[in-house]
Order: sequence, then structure tokens, then C-alpha cells
Amino acid sequence: MPTRLFPLLLLLLNAAAQADPAIPGELQLNGFGSIGMTRSSNRNAAFVRDLNQPKGTQGQWRSETDSLFGLQASWQISQQLALVAQGISRYHFGNSYAPELMSAFVRYEPRPFGSLRVGRMPTDFYLYSDSRHVGYSYLTVRPSTDFFGVLPFSHLDGADLQLAHPFGNSLLRGKLYWGKLDEDLPLADRRWQLAGSRLAGGNLSLQHGPWTVRLSSTILHFQHNLPIAEVSDALRQLAPGLPAAGETARRLDVAGSNSRFHSLGAVYDEGPLQLQAMLSHASHSTAAFQDWRAAYILAGYRRGNLTPFVGYSWIRSRSRELDTGIPRGISPDLDRLNAGIAGILADSHSEQQTTTLGLRWDLASQFALKIQHDIIRGQPGSLFPYRNENQAWNGRTRVSSIVLDFIF
Repeated sequence: MPTRLFPLLLLLLNAAAQADPAIPGELQLNGFGSIGMTRSSNRNAAFVRDLNQPKGTQGQWRSETDSLFGLQASWQISQQLALVAQGISRYHFGNSYAPELMSAFVRYEPRPFGSLRVGRMPTDFYLYSDSRHVGYSYLTVRPSTDFFGVLPFSHLDGADLQLAHPFGNSLLRGKLYWGKLDEDLPLADRRWQLAGSRLAGGNLSLQHGPWTVRLSSTILHFQHNLPIAEVSDALRQLAPGLPAAGETARRLDVAGSNSRFHSLGAVYDEGPLQLQAMLSHASHSTAAFQDWRAAYILAGYRRGNLTPFVGYSWIRSRSRELDTGIPRGISPDLDRLNAGIAGILADSHSEQQTTTLGLRWDLASQFALKIQHDIIRGQPGSLFPYRNENQAWNGRTRVSSIVLDFIF
């Protein structure tokens, strides 16, 4: 475990030690983690868990893909007021395991079916997305990469309001949230800044017996452009003589653009049977990203401490074309510019499906060993969300994983 994670733990302990002893409450420390190895069979593109990872497995076994460690501290000041902080060490931007502060919020619960949180919180785009780093809580090794892997936004700084109301044997829950992002993402060998981008959304869920159904919607307003200034600047220099080039530069701008994410999810969990099914749609006002649709279905059946599972997922995006107005074949520089634009448009294309087979073994209390094999079948142009792909990439690979998840 990286030593830089210990200052976070010491800070939390120190805060609890200095608290007024007259105030009722206690400090709870919990942890979670995953230790595993993952291998993709195709050497022509690197498989990653999500877009936070700058490198992935590319024909070799790697521990970075699915290994992480987290600590969470909760201080219940009173029945209504609590402080929560969570730090995670995982492989992410910067090619490192530098710890991240995923949560640091104050929670106020004035009534049994309502709460207000202010501070840093995990993003909550889809059902289960706010706990996707806690591997033990998932049946599979990792959340579906076709569905969750294209959402690299980990946390927001802001507030959320949650309300719940019982209806007979059912419980209706609603949540509204608003905040700003504060993280960086790898883009090839460059850094894309997300700090200051505004996020707002909500969800509505209904729980009835073993069933939970949730509808979610989120809008993201970006603050910064992609790190493609050389392409945008070149297009704007051509704009006085080629108005289409200036229009292309404007349409490739991400700063000031909006992305919308909608999803519908359903879960059945009773006795030995567990079923999950989800649909999502993402649309973007910038031409730099392709709109996509994704879905997955997962089924598991528990027998004793063994749970075999099978799943199927897919993602499809819609290609975009831009008329740059730049002539071809008259200048190497102009040809390179056209190629650069085509590359930007192609980088966010997805067209693949994944069949998942696996086994979860709850070998001891708070420990689960998982073995999983993913068969990915896609088109050669399906580059999102892979890394380091080359011209020999055919869109097909097999991913084998063995992971030990634990909580304490």
C-alpha cells in the first residue's frame, strides 16, 4: 500500500481525538480493497477498467487494472449529523497509485426519510455507480466496461438532497445533486482538465420486495477544451479564407459544451437469484464526442458459497462527419491537419459487445475470490475506451481476471 495513504488516515484519527467528548458519537474506520491480475489476449490495444487509467493490459498479466485499496472514516456526531471521508489508492492518471480523496462530506438527516450532504461525494450517474470502486459489493470482478467504463468522472464537490417516502410495501426514493468536478484525465500522453466543469442531475427509484427500479438523468457542462490546441489553432488560422475550417474548430470545442446522460436500471435480488439489467444513452453538443447507447444484463445464482454468473453487454456510438473545407493533396501540412481531425472524430467511436462468464467464491467472511472471462467482439474502428491501439487492432480480445475482494 502506498505510504502516502497514511496521512489521510492520521488526519481522520486526529480529528476524532480532538472532538468534544461531551458530544455523543463514535468514529468508525472501515476499509476495502481488491488484489488481482488481469490479462487481455490482444497485443494491439490496451484494455483498461475505465478511462482514468492511462495504460492497460495488452497481451500480458497486469495487477494495475483491478487492484486498489480504500479507507473510510465515519464520525457520527449526533443522530442527525455525521462526517464521512474516504480515500482510495488505485492506478489512475499520472501512471501512479497516488491516493485520491473520493469523499469528504457532512451529512445531515433531519428526518428518517431524508438527508442532505455537502462536500465531496462520488458521482452517481447510474444505479451502483457511486460504489463501483468497492469490488466486494459487486457480483463481478468489475462493473461492465461497456456500460460503466466510458464514465471516468469519479467525484464532485457540491451537495445532494435525498428524500424517501413509503407506499405500503414499496419505498420511493428521490435524489437531486449539483456540484463541480475536480480531476484530470489522461488523453494519450496529455492531460485533460475537468476542474470547474459543472454537474447536475437526479434520480428516482422504486423499491418493492426484491425489485429495485431506477431512472437517472445527468447534465455535464464542460469548463475546458480537450488538449488539441494545435488542431484548433490551425483551423482558426485558416478560417478567414475557409469559413468551414472555423466552423469545424467551433464544433470541436468542448469548453462550454454540454453532455447529457440518461439511464434506466432494474435489479432483482432474492434468495439465490440475482438479476441486473440497465440501459443508458449519452448525447453531446460537441462534435468531439460521439453519442452512444449502452446496455447490459447480468444473472447470478448462488449455491452455498459459490455464485456462478453470466452477462452480456454492448455499446454503440454514432459516427460524426465534419466538412472542414480543407483541400486534400496540395500540402502535407493540410493533409496532416485533415488526418488529425479524422483521428479526433474516430477516438470516441464504440461498437462492440461483451459476453461475460465468471464465478464468485465467498471463501470467508468479508472475502470473495472471483474468476472471470470476458469475450469482447467489436469492429476495428471501436477505439473507445481502449488505450494505445495500433492499425492491427481488429476490435476483438479476451480478458481473463482473477481478483480477491475484501472489506474490513
